[in-house]
Amino acid sequence: MNSTQEWQSVTWFEVDEHQSGQRIDNFLFSRLKGVPKSRIYRLMREGQVRVNKKRIKAETKLAIGDQVRVAPIRYEPKDETPVPVSDKVAQSLLSRVIYEDEGLMVVNKPSGIAVHGGSGVAYGLIEGLRAASGKKYLELIHRIDRDTSGLVMISKKRSTLKTLQDLLREHKIKKTYAAIVKGNVVLDRQLIDAPLHRYELANGERRVCVSKEGKESKTQWNVAERFMHATLVYASPLSGRTHQIRVHGLSIGHPLIGDDKYGHETAYKGPKARRLCLHALRLEIPGYETIEAPLPEDMQSLVAQLRAQKKDKEPALTDRDEDYK
Repeated sequence: MNSTQEWQSVTWFEVDEHQSGQRIDNFLFSRLKGVPKSRIYRLMREGQVRVNKKRIKAETKLAIGDQVRVAPIRYEPKDETPVPVSDKVAQSLLSRVIYEDEGLMVVNKPSGIAVHGGSGVAYGLIEGLRAASGKKYLELIHRIDRDTSGLVMISKKRSTLKTLQDLLREHKIKKTYAAIVKGNVVLDRQLIDAPLHRYELANGERRVCVSKEGKESKTQWNVAERFMHATLVYASPLSGRTHQIRVHGLSIGHPLIGDDKYGHETAYKGPKARRLCLHALRLEIPGYETIEAPLPEDMQSLVAQLRAQKKDKEPALTDRDEDYK
């Protein structure tokens, strides 16, 4: 753990070849150990972080040789001594690798595990995989929410990280999620086009809402199956905004089941879920075969309950009904 005085003077970092192309926020998360993410974002907004003497935004990409200056950070950090990743947890995560080649690893992440450690999180997927594999150079290509399960791409070398992040930025990688939402979605197919704005609560927690001042955000929704009180949809985000599928679902009156941030107060009479019902189901990457991760058992169980509920409520066929079959 870093001491209280660790960041109380100006700190300089120089970007090397392994860090080139990385976002400044991710760069700082990995270097300012013990500093909450909310504080790091505030430092960037206030101009307390400079790259080559210039103000930056969180999404700014770094290049080899860039000089990163961080102003003194005065605060009393919490005791966040890293908890070692147990062999059992590490091996469990490694067993969830469903695709691997010399440059790319794709993991079927379970719900409830963050993709990386941070403030209040002892360890994440990436730390567990590094511990299990013995490979120090493993980097997240993208992120999914802690409570979302499914496919996460991880690079094993710098060139793969850059190539796939470029493809993501150019919207050439298609990501499909399975979501179970409240209510009956009427349209079989629809494009949700609603700009999203990110803001912070008083406690520093990030939230997202639909706003005219937000960034352009589009999600394609396709209905897979309707139940009495819910719908299984396949959602493909055409932009990569935080909590995009969740907030877009709420915006059309169909929040995700199990979402305790967006739409949890919306009426719902179906079987309950102990998790956010969102799963990164499929990746279509140019030059690769389609990679899929089936619905996890808890979501499959919920679908089975919803089907049974629907069947129980269907009216019994009469002899007259049989005549029309």
